Amino acid sequence: MTVESRVPAPAPARTGRRAAIGVATLRTDRWWAQPAFTFGVLMSFIIYSTWAAFVDRDYFWEPYLSPFYSPCIATRCGMVPGSAGAPHVGIFGSWWIISPAVIILIVPLGFRLTCYYYRKAYYRAFWLAPPACAVAEPHARYTGETRFPLILQNVHRYFFYLGFLLNIILSYDAVIAFRDHSGRWGHAGLGTLVLVLNALLLWGYTLSCHSCRNIVGGRLNHFSKHPLRYRFWTLVSRMNRYHGQIAWVSLVWVALADLYVRLVAAGWITDVRFF
Repeated sequence: MTVESRVPAPAPARTGRRAAIGVATLRTDRWWAQPAFTFGVLMSFIIYSTWAAFVDRDYFWEPYLSPFYSPCIATRCGMVPGSAGAPHVGIFGSWWIISPAVIILIVPLGFRLTCYYYRKAYYRAFWLAPPACAVAEPHARYTGETRFPLILQNVHRYFFYLGFLLNIILSYDAVIAFRDHSGRWGHAGLGTLVLVLNALLLWGYTLSCHSCRNIVGGRLNHFSKHPLRYRFWTLVSRMNRYHGQIAWVSLVWVALADLYVRLVAAGWITDVRFF
């Protein structure tokens, strides 16, 4: 091998222009499957949760309360069909005619809508911005999240605080689910398991959140001076790896939890009692 043969060939001169590709992508795999699946799941949840919020009945069966209606903030919660005796906070009086779930769902909806992971998911699935890696998007301009309405995504941390409080309430509902109809403790049914798992999944989604990771370990120059916060940050960072998976499972399960309470309250199925 001569010295000349080892000299690399000169790189082609750059023209400052992109390659003229007439198609949206050169990918030959099923790149469209993931955004299509994401669109289907999110749209199904939107349709179901909207119906469940406005139907305003069959959301309580002693001692189970649907997570869509907890905390029940209107005094009329115990007056609607299928919900006699439902616990309520009573912030809104009997004059309140809108389903209380419409107000309650603002918190989890705002928390998930502004979530860093869900932004990626629905940006690709609904807005095609872009639909997948190495696939051209149909939009001619991109301004990021610097203008209205996407600049409102910055309120994610505040929804995190509200979601944290809501998780405490749902955890209380899970504890209450260990009672029977007469109020005696030490009893559990399938609904108890459903509500306990729902609370655990929501805690997992909340604590694995990127915002939680920043709150726990952010604005620190030296972790060595804050060993406790460092341990929390390490734990949250490990959970953060699975934030996307937990986000999907918790989303589907909270809908299933509402559906289970609804079917039992409506008399379609019977709650299985373990003890």
